[in-house]
Amino acid sequence: MQPEPPRRVLVVDDDPTVTEVVTGYLKNAGFLVDNAADGPEAIACAANGRPDLVVLDLMLPGMDGIDVCHAIRQSSPAPSVIMLTARAEEEDRVLGLEVGADDYVTKPFSPRELVLRVESVLRRRAAVAVERQTGALLRAADLVVDPAARRAVKGGDELALTLREFDLLVYLMRNPGHAISRERLLQEVWGWEFGDLSTVTVHARRLRIKIEEDPASPRLIQTVWGVGYRFVSSEEKG
Repeated sequence: MQPEPPRRVLVVDDDPTVTEVVTGYLKNAGFLVDNAADGPEAIACAANGRPDLVVLDLMLPGMDGIDVCHAIRQSSPAPSVIMLTARAEEEDRVLGLEVGADDYVTKPFSPRELVLRVESVLRRRAAVAVERQTGALLRAADLVVDPAARRAVKGGDELALTLREFDLLVYLMRNPGHAISRERLLQEVWGWEFGDLSTVTVHARRLRIKIEEDPASPRLIQTVWGVGYRFVSSEEKG
């Protein structure tokens, strides 16, 4: 059995020091690494190098990371994206997630932690590829989710879900009626043994906006105070 080829990561940051440190750690972890210092260069590198993952700074000169992320996610197959942001505000995180970022890391950050995040995202990506070959339809009210095709439909309209939003929804739907802690969701959906629990909160909030009739009074993804979340199917409500 031949070993898998090394995975390729594109690091996009206009700070040479950040680029040098991140590149060094990724190379030591066995990744092939390309670099770009601005948006247009990043888009060109992503098109030509076809990276498995892009580490993308939110604040870039001329063209910000949101626009870059949107552009590179249009390619097929689209690379995974980890957004770097110097600000911890929730709006920045939500913006990144809305355009398809799989994860985000707030500056200043530990290069070792970033490498772990890269490996986690790529590990989950590989698991998703395997999952596409199997999986029955999941249903709740007018929501139909096909794990194999990576499609979620509500009332006949296909939903635009990010990779993590989709994974979280599938996990919750496969465990209906169970109160699941944010810590467990972080481990099972993100593959993290540690991390910011608000990551789960942000994704749950975004999911509610997309699948609930009234996100302010959710009926499917219910909050279990002090614990996490519970998915309640239409059958359980009756």
